[in-house]
Amino acid sequence: MDSLLIYGSYGYTGRLIAREAVSRGGSPAIAGRDGRAVARQADELGVEGRTFGLGDDVTSHIRNFDAVLNCAGPFVKTVDPLVEACLETETDYLDITGEFRVFERLRRRDEAARDANVTLLPGVGFEVVPSDCLASFLHEQVPSATELSLGVKGNGPLSRGTARTFVEQLGTDGVVRRNGRLIKVPVGFRTREIDFGTGPEHAVSVPWADVVTAAHSTGIDSIEVYAAVPSWATRGMAAVDSLSWLLERRPVKRGLKRLVDSQASGPTERDLATDSATIWGEAIDPSTGRRARARVRTPNPYALTAESAVTAAERLLNGHDRSRKRVPAGFQTPASAFGSEFVLELTGTDRELLAAPSESGKPERSALESDH
Repeated sequence: MDSLLIYGSYGYTGRLIAREAVSRGGSPAIAGRDGRAVARQADELGVEGRTFGLGDDVTSHIRNFDAVLNCAGPFVKTVDPLVEACLETETDYLDITGEFRVFERLRRRDEAARDANVTLLPGVGFEVVPSDCLASFLHEQVPSATELSLGVKGNGPLSRGTARTFVEQLGTDGVVRRNGRLIKVPVGFRTREIDFGTGPEHAVSVPWADVVTAAHSTGIDSIEVYAAVPSWATRGMAAVDSLSWLLERRPVKRGLKRLVDSQASGPTERDLATDSATIWGEAIDPSTGRRARARVRTPNPYALTAESAVTAAERLLNGHDRSRKRVPAGFQTPASAFGSEFVLELTGTDRELLAAPSESGKPERSALESDH
């Protein structure tokens, strides 16, 4: 991975990714705007460090690399200058965002990326890889499906960067996909019960990135995503929605970010080794009644992100000869780039097909499919 640049490498998740890349024998360059943090990390890992901000001449810093992996969030603020530079220098772009606005923005750059022979592959971390691969798998079971529901259950502490991104998004709308269009909805506008493996649990709708990525991967045009939360949290989300006018004010967000900086440190090594998460999904063809349900279990989301991001970068770099790119140019998702089985190649993941479609349209239960 000598031709990879990791930007924002000294944040919590960036450090995990850089460490993973070096542990595999790679020698990526690392970069960010904090010169001291870059120099300290570069010395520790024995790799090249570069200091530049995204208001600088980004093209001159990335020109000699085959791919850039962006780990600097909130990504809605960092994606544009890096992607513009990548398109100018014919450099492939990856990131670990889970922000649906970033995916929609990059989806609209598909034609420009194809013209430049550049692959745009956002979301190579936990917030998209398992759910995108699950969505693609379910579509393979029911190719005629027009409705997709996904659910996410995780545990453990957040990193500082993730928490700051959450604060940045406070006061914004929720979103679902209806008949091929993204529709704004109130925060937590819908609830349902989802079995993540230990019985039905309360879940609430969230603006997860799959409203964009799963549509690209599967062609399904109606998509909702839910997150497992205690039932009382739904009332809290409604309260947040009613206070959106206040939460959008800069002084309020600055105060919340200062609180995050003083409190959030991210998962410990023990958390990384022991925490887990589950993604649930269901694809339905209402016209025939055919449906399929499945679950994917993963290790700690940050541990998975470190492995999946480096694996995705390796795959992309293996096709760095522009005359024979293995991953197509243009906007891609993890599943469209690598297939529905990509998540099962990662350590500690398994997939369970809960209900397979039958000829009669009634779902049939199935057993655990893969366990790594």
